[in-house]
Amino acid sequence: MVQVTAFLLMLSLALVTPGLSARQCTLTGRWKNDLGSNMTIGAVNEEGKFNGSYHTAVTATTNKIKESPLRGYQNSMNQTSQPTFGFTVNWSFSDSVTVFTGQCFVDENGKEVLKTMWLLRSQMDNIEDDWKATMVGTNVFVRLQSQE
Repeated sequence: MVQVTAFLLMLSLALVTPGLSARQCTLTGRWKNDLGSNMTIGAVNEEGKFNGSYHTAVTATTNKIKESPLRGYQNSMNQTSQPTFGFTVNWSFSDSVTVFTGQCFVDENGKEVLKTMWLLRSQMDNIEDDWKATMVGTNVFVRLQSQE
């Protein structure tokens, strides 16, 4: 009896698991990260290009935070259900630029998640300060549900 139960369990997992990974993760939409920052990604065109906006919740400057434009690409070589992507944010309120790279995943609960790593480059007044000009970090974004 135990062997039959184990076999049926393995068979059901084999039949259900492919359906979970086949769910499409789509970049287009509204996202919020682990620091409370919000971004909106527009439609991805046939070349993989997209535009959007980013409203950060954190900054190292004393300037008032403003929504900033983002431009990016989704990799279109491999039409996978969990695509890789990259985008640049040109901060509207500071002299910095941030580049993000990551992948769009569907987690075990069926929720879309963007796992990213970023480099933020700040402008320096002289080459001697170049060593402290770039910060690196990671963010996890979850899709914001639309208010209907």
